[in-house]
Amino acid sequence: MVRRLLASRGAELIAQGRLSGPMPWVIAIMVAMTGIALAGGLALGNAVSAAKAEIEGGITVQILEPRAEVREQEAARAVATITRMRDVAGLRLVPQAELDALIEPWLGTGIAAATGSAIPVPALIDVRLKGPVSPAQLAAIERTLRPAAPSARVDAQSNWLKPVFDAMVSLQVLAIALVALLTLALAAAVLLAVRNALGTNRDTIEIVHLLGGTDRQVARLFQRSIGYDAAGGGAVGLALAMVVILALGRRFAGLGAGLVDSGALVWSDWLLLAMVPVLSTLLAMATARLTVLHALRKML
Repeated sequence: MVRRLLASRGAELIAQGRLSGPMPWVIAIMVAMTGIALAGGLALGNAVSAAKAEIEGGITVQILEPRAEVREQEAARAVATITRMRDVAGLRLVPQAELDALIEPWLGTGIAAATGSAIPVPALIDVRLKGPVSPAQLAAIERTLRPAAPSARVDAQSNWLKPVFDAMVSLQVLAIALVALLTLALAAAVLLAVRNALGTNRDTIEIVHLLGGTDRQVARLFQRSIGYDAAGGGAVGLALAMVVILALGRRFAGLGAGLVDSGALVWSDWLLLAMVPVLSTLLAMATARLTVLHALRKML
């Protein structure tokens, strides 16, 4: 009898409106912020992974000779020497016009005339090895190039971007920490709302117990109510997060930067984002149930 009464009129026995109130909107905000932070962390992770995979076997050979004609001769001999090396998968001598275009934003237009003598620009050879670059390989390549190009300097491309990678990993850790904090904040908000509802409905809960109702049946009422709130708020929060993520994605896509483009979200990332409101609903329901059961044990 009591079970049927709670199942059919549980919402009338306990004032569910007091439990709801602003709760769906609080959950919506939490889910939206969690989704945005999670998307940022996933995008950073994708960018770092793609960039590391791309430059893992890359080295750059700089010909630092200031005299243009000698620099061109050394570059040609360096290309011929590198081509004969066993571990080289490919190479490219960067054209002078491309180098001028790279430094033009810093030195202004008309660089072609200035770089002839006043500002000599090193010749660059982009080399791709068959495997990851090791310090021993760098030293061996530089020794091999020394007779053909005395001014050659060999650097691993990964060394140049290591500070950038470290900064991006730090931001990724920050995003993960933010997701964890938002998860704790959501649980805390649900806990406070349930405790407030328990205090408001204390007399009704005691009557339910006198009629034979159990703690689990009462907890199920609060769990179901908070589940509805969390599901509705989570859907709204996910929609808000998608709008922000897509808007930011279009903004960054307009930059045309390779490192930014490699941070695009893949299908598994979108699936994980879609799980945020589902997991938030489950967390809210579990928090509500445990809070009610714990409070009722102390109440009676």
